[in-house]
Amino acid sequence: MSVVADSISVVAGGVAILKEVSFTAERGAVVAIAGPNGAGKSTLLRALAGDLVPDAGVVAIGDHDLSGMATNERAAARAMLGQFERHDIPFSVREVVAMGRYARRNRSTAQRDAAAVDAAVRLLDLGDVADRSFATLSGGEQQRTHVARVLAQEATVLLLDEPTGSLDVGHQRLVMTALRGLAAEGRTVVVVLHDLNLAAAFADTLVILSRGDVVARGAPAAALDEGLLSAVYEYPIRVVAHPIHRGPFVVPVDSEHDRSG
Repeated sequence: MSVVADSISVVAGGVAILKEVSFTAERGAVVAIAGPNGAGKSTLLRALAGDLVPDAGVVAIGDHDLSGMATNERAAARAMLGQFERHDIPFSVREVVAMGRYARRNRSTAQRDAAAVDAAVRLLDLGDVADRSFATLSGGEQQRTHVARVLAQEATVLLLDEPTGSLDVGHQRLVMTALRGLAAEGRTVVVVLHDLNLAAAFADTLVILSRGDVVARGAPAAALDEGLLSAVYEYPIRVVAHPIHRGPFVVPVDSEHDRSG
């Protein structure tokens, strides 16, 4: 199912956090949302999940207005990974991943639940720690456990806020490859990323927010304009050809030597 944001606006404390934001995430696509701190990325994702009701505009999943869907219907249709998940959960990794099956409790079987949990554990490289207490894991292992919990839900739409933020480079690629694979199977993936090069490598569409506005939207090669990025991030940025793969590569300009290059 597609996800559509139609002129979404959110105001908090008299400040416009989102200003008539519109875009569509199509079935089978990975859409990355990027932008500087305070741009409104997490607020937008919460609105897409139905966890926050916008002050104006409409969010739709497939043909259904999100505001008209019952809680259990939303839970079955979309899975959400927030930016700040708990780290003190007194359960094993496998038990935490299995919590993702709660949304399927009336639509599944014990055998199907176990298979979904096992698949998510394998996909996120958690087999060696599956029976360990969640609280004893490293931050990166905990993050991958939370991602696995979201994947185990088997929702059609996946919404993830910075799923790679605390991961090493190998596991960043692992997570994004997993999400890319799920999109190829027909899921819709919307992910907030700070790493523009990860977005360039894995996203079909990149949406760049700045102060609540969409300032760029399109394929990464089109959206990653160095003049726009330098203005949005208030820091000099170059966009060059990737040294190995086809596509753009974003490079902060950190010195006079870099600027002259």
